[in-house]
Amino acid sequence: MTRLQNWYTGVQSFTEGLLTYRKRRKLQRQERQKKKNPVLDWVEAFLWAAGVVLLINQYLFQAYQIPSGSMEKTLLVNDRIFVNKLIFGPELLPGIGKLPGFRLPGRDNVIIFENPLYLSRGPVFDVTQRILYMLTLSLVDIDRNKEGQPRAHFLIKRAIGIGGDRIRISEGSVWLRSQGMGAWLPEAQFKKLTGATYVTQRLLDAQDYVAIHAQAIADAYKTAHLTPGPTITKDAQLPVHAYGDQYEWMGVRYRTLYTIYPEQASVRNDWSQFALGWYIPKGWIFPMGDNRDNSKDGRYFGPVRIRSVLGKAMFIYWPIDRIGPIK
Repeated sequence: MTRLQNWYTGVQSFTEGLLTYRKRRKLQRQERQKKKNPVLDWVEAFLWAAGVVLLINQYLFQAYQIPSGSMEKTLLVNDRIFVNKLIFGPELLPGIGKLPGFRLPGRDNVIIFENPLYLSRGPVFDVTQRILYMLTLSLVDIDRNKEGQPRAHFLIKRAIGIGGDRIRISEGSVWLRSQGMGAWLPEAQFKKLTGATYVTQRLLDAQDYVAIHAQAIADAYKTAHLTPGPTITKDAQLPVHAYGDQYEWMGVRYRTLYTIYPEQASVRNDWSQFALGWYIPKGWIFPMGDNRDNSKDGRYFGPVRIRSVLGKAMFIYWPIDRIGPIK
């Protein structure tokens, strides 16, 4: 009986002590809260919230704002979207390392990746810019050019080619030949074969290409110091709108230079790139904008390493009338 009483007394003392400790701790927290400076309290709450936002943006989902019309009509200027960063593996820290993902970027995915042509202002600026951009859900972007426009540190395009593909582009039209295929297919036919449903947009017509070709040939003759060069007729003036196919212009220019200097290896190599098209190595993807005549994409910088892909565009959350998944 004595042992039972001792056990009961011990349990009672332990329980009372525990309850008293919890109550004492609660009272101590309340007292500290009363003494705390309201400003300091607000700062702590802000830092806690900021930390949560940064963790979510860095490793799960990040908000981005669409800066240009290169993906119209899929994405419009000033659309605000969420990008799934977990699916392809998030960066360990902004701009540093990469964690493993659940799968690799696939054909037709709308992806965000580091711009191969971006000129960094240094790691401190890059990290600061990205943290501010994430904290404000894309509202604040300090990375701007002299005209006050956002600099394209990251690009959002569609992966139209994957490892093993070949891609050829002429007058803005895309031809593809996947690994194992014996013939080139136009993009529309290739999409039917693969079940893709994305829609592309063109801003140029056949008459615009008459002008682009004429201007490119004239520039090649001028570069070669051959006079007189071809006459630029009124019908061959470049279109007055701001769009154009610089890739086609460069291809025609290199082809013309090759006819003038067939013995020069550098000219021959430049022209062969346009004539033969792109081969996409394993571990790389080829991105293009859905708005083909208003997009600086893989045509100008080539394929992109899969490890440079930061996430998949998933959802438009603003404006309200455009809320929905990205396809």
